Amino acid sequence: MNAPQLSLPTVRVLIPKQINPARARGEIRVLSSTCMGTTWSVRLVDGGVLPPPELTERIAALLECIENQMSHFRPDSDLRRFATLPAGEAQTLPAEFARVLRGALDVARLSEGAFDPALASLVDAWGFGAGPRFSQAGFVPPQTGALAEHTAGWKKLEIDTQDRLRQPGGVALNLAAIAKGFAVDAVSEHLAQSGYQNHLVEIGGELRGAGCKPDGQPWWVALELPRANCPLPATRIALHGLCVATSGDYRRSYRLNDRLIHHTLDPRSGMPAAHALSSVTVIHRECMYADAWATAIMVLGHKAGLELAEKMNLCALLQGQDDAGNWTEASSTAWTNLQQ
Repeated sequence: MNAPQLSLPTVRVLIPKQINPARARGEIRVLSSTCMGTTWSVRLVDGGVLPPPELTERIAALLECIENQMSHFRPDSDLRRFATLPAGEAQTLPAEFARVLRGALDVARLSEGAFDPALASLVDAWGFGAGPRFSQAGFVPPQTGALAEHTAGWKKLEIDTQDRLRQPGGVALNLAAIAKGFAVDAVSEHLAQSGYQNHLVEIGGELRGAGCKPDGQPWWVALELPRANCPLPATRIALHGLCVATSGDYRRSYRLNDRLIHHTLDPRSGMPAAHALSSVTVIHRECMYADAWATAIMVLGHKAGLELAEKMNLCALLQGQDDAGNWTEASSTAWTNLQQ
């Protein structure tokens, strides 16, 4: 990764190659509430198809359904129920759950295990899951020697053509690194089916935009820099048929002796990812995949992460610090091709 050059712009702009500038008719409405331990918001061009209160209720019901299926924190969710199955028994997954799990297993395979939907026990052990939290008094992090048995769980998972998932024995799922992105996709698809073709959906910082605003402009979003004092260029993206997700070390973390322990765990070792990469942003047509690929690249670090982005033709930006503490960044070819 090369250090940023002085000629870098203060603000850079990313625009898709093809954009339909058709002016949307109506007014911009804003809907919002909470879900998945975070907030959601929708900005849409209102053509009067549904009253905003009814649409808000529909979105809330959709997100509640997703949480009931895939929440790691709800004891009665389908995801938690799978962890209690005896070895050899199978559970028929709801269609949404099956879609997300298949996507997660695809990313796991293509990243050679840098992404793993079966790392719930590791997430819990490090204090980021449904077990004792790292912030609770008396929390004790796991011993390194006890982590190996919890790695590469994705290789044990088998889902058949009838959406039945077999429990290999003692495997627990955590879809936190992909389910939120899927929820963004699900809300966007519901809006389009309900007659709202022009909208911007955001859940916990993951976004998907479709169509344009009434003034003909696309939905512009600004990326958050990894640190308040980070001197790297700001980024604005025209989310016109695109999604964006970021994985970073600055949201959920704690100090263990002199080491920063953040919630991005390396499924291959069972340890928190240890490198100087601070954030990874991925732009994709589906937010589910933007979410998952950002996590996989974050796990791999600068060199291997960029190599994976190039191999998979992913639009990715990697930002971090070198050994001297200087901020650096690298981007994939697909990212550079969108940059104006």
